[in-house]
Amino acid sequence: MEMTLNWYLTLSSVLFITGTLGFLFRRNIIVMLMSIELMLNAVNLTLVALSQAAADTAGQILVFFVIAVAAAEAAVGLAIVIAVFRGRQTIDISKIKSFRY
Repeated sequence: MEMTLNWYLTLSSVLFITGTLGFLFRRNIIVMLMSIELMLNAVNLTLVALSQAAADTAGQILVFFVIAVAAAEAAVGLAIVIAVFRGRQTIDISKIKSFRY
């Protein structure tokens, strides 16, 4: 059985929808950040699959930049989560009304 482009695009759309639903319906900040990472990985999968199908490496090069931005976003996001938890003693987004102390 050959893995065609449709398989990769279907997997990517399932991952993106899962990430979107996780971001919209979960109230835990860490789960929301993981959902954003899942959506970024779905886009990366699409970029790699399409660049492979087009026999062009531009999409694969772009993936490296997206991964670098995602790593920076994860580091900054985790620092914000730690700061909020120290101030509020919770990471439930519905219990945090504002970022003022």
